[in-house]
Amino acid sequence: MANIKSAKKRVLVAAKRADRNKAARSKVKTYIKKVEAAIASGDKEAAKAALIAATSVIDTATSKGIYHKNTSSRKVSRMAKAVNAMD
Repeated sequence: MANIKSAKKRVLVAAKRADRNKAARSKVKTYIKKVEAAIASGDKEAAKAALIAATSVIDTATSKGIYHKNTSSRKVSRMAKAVNAMD
């Protein structure tokens, strides 16, 4: 355990940031699952709506530095490709 006051603060701040990042990553995963569920059900309109919502959440997480921009682009691209492949 840290003995210096500033080190104790860093431990607390790091834990708070880790929790915030974990919550944001969990939210992204939830929205991705919603898109995948809509694709599996075969409802293209619901899949498009879920894709727009998921893209927004992913972009927000990226702007906060939780995801690298290439990672978020890859996730969005794969989801969009899957939605567009629906007939």
